[in-house]
Amino acid sequence: MPRPNTVALVTTIISIVLILNPLFNSQTKNFHLLAKNAVKMAFFISLVPLFLFLSDANAASSTNTAWFGLGAFNLSFTTQFDLYALLFLPVAFLVTWSILEFSTWYMQTDPNIDQFFKYLLIFLLAMITLVCSGNLLFLFLGWEGVGIMSFLLIGWYSARSDAATAALQAVLYNRAGDIGFLMAFCWLMMNAQSVDLPYILSMPPSTLLLVGFITAAASKSAQFGFHPWLASAMEGPTPVSALLHSSTMVVAGIFLLIRMHPLLSQNPTALTICLCLGAISTFFAATYALVQNDIKKIIAYSTSSQLGLMMVAIGLNLPYLAFFHICTHAFFKAMLFLCSGLIIHSINDEQDIRKMGGLQRALPVTTTCLSIGSFALMGIPFLAGFYSKDAIIEAASTSYVNSMALLLTLVATAFTAVYSMRLIYFASMVQPRMNPTLLCDENDSRVLNPLMRLALGSILAGLLIFKTTLPNYPLVHTMPMYMKLTALIVTVAAFAVAYDLTKVFWTIIPKDFVPSKEYDPTFYNQVMHRTITVVTLNSAWQLISHVLESILLKKIGPSFVELMQMTPIKVVRVTQTARIKTYLSVLFITLLFVVLILKLVG
Repeated sequence: MPRPNTVALVTTIISIVLILNPLFNSQTKNFHLLAKNAVKMAFFISLVPLFLFLSDANAASSTNTAWFGLGAFNLSFTTQFDLYALLFLPVAFLVTWSILEFSTWYMQTDPNIDQFFKYLLIFLLAMITLVCSGNLLFLFLGWEGVGIMSFLLIGWYSARSDAATAALQAVLYNRAGDIGFLMAFCWLMMNAQSVDLPYILSMPPSTLLLVGFITAAASKSAQFGFHPWLASAMEGPTPVSALLHSSTMVVAGIFLLIRMHPLLSQNPTALTICLCLGAISTFFAATYALVQNDIKKIIAYSTSSQLGLMMVAIGLNLPYLAFFHICTHAFFKAMLFLCSGLIIHSINDEQDIRKMGGLQRALPVTTTCLSIGSFALMGIPFLAGFYSKDAIIEAASTSYVNSMALLLTLVATAFTAVYSMRLIYFASMVQPRMNPTLLCDENDSRVLNPLMRLALGSILAGLLIFKTTLPNYPLVHTMPMYMKLTALIVTVAAFAVAYDLTKVFWTIIPKDFVPSKEYDPTFYNQVMHRTITVVTLNSAWQLISHVLESILLKKIGPSFVELMQMTPIKVVRVTQTARIKTYLSVLFITLLFVVLILKLVG
């Protein structure tokens, strides 16, 4: 039987070669189909090392290839194939395969469809690099790769100012987080002389180092304070939203913290920061999702809320639960985005859910998948989200955790049920509220096959991952029945309240569709951006004014001239005594000097 580590390395190389092949043959007529088939083959190949790993739990491995040395500091390309890498790769390949197949239909009228698929493939390669890296240098290459590709894909419709602004906003927020990453990298170069993960994880934890990693993760995973770019990124095409901002790129920050969890677990300060940041993020994003009317913005804020829940799992020192939620979340969130893209295309590019309705007859498969994805997001029993989401909330309930963090998490769970019910109700139920001229057509295999695959994953992925890959620790323990059912009770109660609200408040068709300024998510952008800009400019103005007035003008300008003139003025003032003797003495002395000079000259 071949060694699992060798098989993992070989299959990953084969997958990368398969993905590179279309990129090197980009002039072929059906490039987008070639790209889709390459990712499809990569998915099936990536299952082989996963099955071998499941049969041999101690098969984690790494490979190391020297790159170049800087004296005592050696840089190398290091790969690491453990549970996280071997399980995440098939999930990423399957989701990407489904999104690429959907894109062949969604982007079929775009003249630059081949360029679009190139960007998606390069993004996938960057994500593979990030997941399989065994040191921070290699991980940083993938980290920056997904960042620059997100900029290009969000700004795909760059002629629209909103799309160009959203792309720039994503880059700026991620650059702010990269400061933390580079700070941690430089700290390691100064104090550790190595950036290999096994060496880093064996060090005593430094709070400064961990704060750098948490800052980097917070920006990439859209935590509170760095969250506005995620909703703005919905300006890109829907497949971009599905791939970059639901299932792969935005979990890169959480994945970094999962890699660093041996250090985090030894530092209570870092764990507390993660816990509180995650709780605030999940509550804040869920609150925003309640009042959105753009279908993609609702799903985007739900993504930010779920990322906050993953951060809570990191703060509870349960990284494998965070990873479990990453894998299950990828399926139903990608499916929700694809369903929203199909609905938007079918009703003349309308994204306002108040102008939808009655689509369960026009788009039965799409609305069914939308409902399955929403139920999985809510954590309805035995769907994918139930296994991971409930596990995190149960762990929070039974641990010595900040009670406010637990309360915010439970309230966010309730809000999740409310906005999911609202999404289903406005999109699928009641009477139609859209233009009667519809282009509804889901009878295309390029649409149905991806939705079916992701729906199957949304139903079964949680059970499969739970039964096969989760560790046996902590041991199964007992808890009171009310604590075990807390998440389910909160979800069901919130769903019932939301359904009751539909009969009271959501039955009247709104006469105008002007968005309410009170709930405009750009309010945060304006407050933060204007505050930061005004404070920065005022501080710079005061500093420059002080430098000009106190130093330049006074030391070199009028004050300097005044100082230089004072000495001759004082000399002249001494001679003005109003005494004839002084004047005659000066006259004779002057005549004497003149005579001496004339004699010397003559």
